[in-house]
Amino acid sequence: MKYQFLLDEAFKAMKNAYAPYSHYHVGSCVLTKDGKQFIGANIENASFGATNCGERSAIFAAYSHGYRKNDIEAIAIVSDGDKLAGPCGICRQVLSELLNDDTLILLSNGKEEAIKTIDDLLPMRFTQEDLK
Repeated sequence: MKYQFLLDEAFKAMKNAYAPYSHYHVGSCVLTKDGKQFIGANIENASFGATNCGERSAIFAAYSHGYRKNDIEAIAIVSDGDKLAGPCGICRQVLSELLNDDTLILLSNGKEEAIKTIDDLLPMRFTQEDLK
């Protein structure tokens, strides 16, 4: 796979997850078009609403460094679950605004892999266009 290195970086990031409640670990890595990488891991909190998912951590890191949706080539999202998982609903909504429609979203649990776009993961999503 062309983006195996990105999945590998996401698996490395997953080792930094802080998941004392769910024991479900997620890692993510954003690749920008100029070759920069931004990692993230899920960080849980006893107040569950204060928890941040791995993919949001990575995409927020890229944005915090001045990158925007047109700068992002792909994002890898990995977990240690028994079955292949996609982003949660909140993450899908965030990614729908912070990624272009055709940005590759690579998913893996180390046993299965899939390549998706936000259209695949969140059809009929609510966007800024709905606010006009």
